[in-house]
Amino acid sequence: MRLAHWLAWPPMALLAGAGQALALADPWTGQPHGWLQVLTLAWLVWQLLYRAERRVSWSASTWVQPERGKPGRRGFLIGWLFALGWLLGTFWWLFISMHTYGGLAAPLAVAAVLALAALLAVYYGLAAAVFSVLSPTAARMGPWLVALLFAALWTLAELARGSLFTGFPWGAGAYAHVDGVLDFLPRYVGAYGLGFVAAALAALLVLLPRVAWRRWSTWVALVLLAGTAAALMGWRHCDLYPCFTPPPGSKPPVMQVELLQGNIPQDEKFVPGTGVVDSLRWYGEQLQAARAPLVVAPETALPLLPRQLPDGYWDALRARYSQGGQAALLGVPLGDMEAGYTNSVVGFQPGGAEPYRYDKHHLVPFGEFIPRFFKWFTQMMNIPLGDFARGALVQPSFAWQGQRLAPNICYEDLFGEELAARFADPATAPTAFVNVSNIAWFGDTVAIDQHLAISRMRALEFERPMLRATNTGATAIIDDRGQVTALLPRLTRGVLRGEFQGRTRLTPFARWASVAGLWPLWGLCLVIVAWVWLRRRR
Repeated sequence: MRLAHWLAWPPMALLAGAGQALALADPWTGQPHGWLQVLTLAWLVWQLLYRAERRVSWSASTWVQPERGKPGRRGFLIGWLFALGWLLGTFWWLFISMHTYGGLAAPLAVAAVLALAALLAVYYGLAAAVFSVLSPTAARMGPWLVALLFAALWTLAELARGSLFTGFPWGAGAYAHVDGVLDFLPRYVGAYGLGFVAAALAALLVLLPRVAWRRWSTWVALVLLAGTAAALMGWRHCDLYPCFTPPPGSKPPVMQVELLQGNIPQDEKFVPGTGVVDSLRWYGEQLQAARAPLVVAPETALPLLPRQLPDGYWDALRARYSQGGQAALLGVPLGDMEAGYTNSVVGFQPGGAEPYRYDKHHLVPFGEFIPRFFKWFTQMMNIPLGDFARGALVQPSFAWQGQRLAPNICYEDLFGEELAARFADPATAPTAFVNVSNIAWFGDTVAIDQHLAISRMRALEFERPMLRATNTGATAIIDDRGQVTALLPRLTRGVLRGEFQGRTRLTPFARWASVAGLWPLWGLCLVIVAWVWLRRRR
């Protein structure tokens, strides 16, 4: 079998999709690889454009010619297999939470992960099917439109996965680009807009032989694109101010912070007499001994409701931070049977009559709320505190020493459009984010690295520092450029001491996403697809 034919074999889509997952965070270094994300996506475009069933040829006769029969069927299969390999390679660690810590039988846990990946892959299968049908029409108008068509359809699939049925956008292709030449884009177009550009580049990589290089218009377009990219990169670093100097007051003062990482084993965390006692003792000691102006403890650092804590424990914490120059944010469940329970962050600071409170808004299906008709599934697992009430989308920030700190809990930082809602009023917009998480549910896996990249993307979108306090990792300080400035080793118990500086200037993404959400991207992609579709109908 010729190499080119072997590469075009449909099951190779699974391997290419696994490469897409590897691009998000490799298991050896945990680093993202944007070039690999573009390269594997280019393979998919090649498969969809050059439909090689018997042989692969780059001759003009094979240039996006309609297949006999129904081209959408093969397109769907290739796209679905690619996405299946990608998604399985991205969140295979859900097996650990369901089987190891949830008590679900291994075969059922495997089946559940497979079913989730297979269902989410349908979005990408449909995108590939439509591309297979419409690409001959777009090709008649030039390779540039083919690239835009693929980028629009792929982005629609990403948007659908991240929005429909509460959304599960973990592992979107854009997260491979938190480092690299495209990292200037999130401040303007967000993660999904960056994904659009990466998909277009992947398509153009395949279409290079079809570009009319002898036409002067091609070079004019390239110069304009390069000039626009250079201007956007430059504006990012000069902050868009005439003298390239931020105005007075645009940067709150530097603040010292201590981030706590208790490393409580997940199988002990909610067990009375072991993990609960250990959590209360260690976090209590660190909160009492802290010296930084701001101290942050992770999600459910205190695994009991305040009224269930030992006598005097909660009052001692409040008293510790009721005076002086220190404040604390800590994760704790709140509520009761009547009002409902919440996964929350409580803040203590001097002069506060009542503690600050943030309730998690975007809950995790099956982990924090039970979808309709799936109670039978959650009853098969042993996950504590499995059904929470939902907090409001926009809640006040924690104001402290010139900072407006916006908490988000665990995978809430996947949803940039929801965090953007907090920037509608510049006067109250956050100056920094605080993410409290517990990724111990997924063991010592690449999930830790993937989540760190997600937090870095939010920092790039809003140009805000992200303080991450986690149970097992990655506890880190991320600056407003998305760079990790301090990091605690994973699966260790310790305190990360460092500093951060908040920001008040709003990025273009924060401005338009706070008003319109992701609808501008939906609209752009739908217009591109509809325009090609209408041309095909003529």
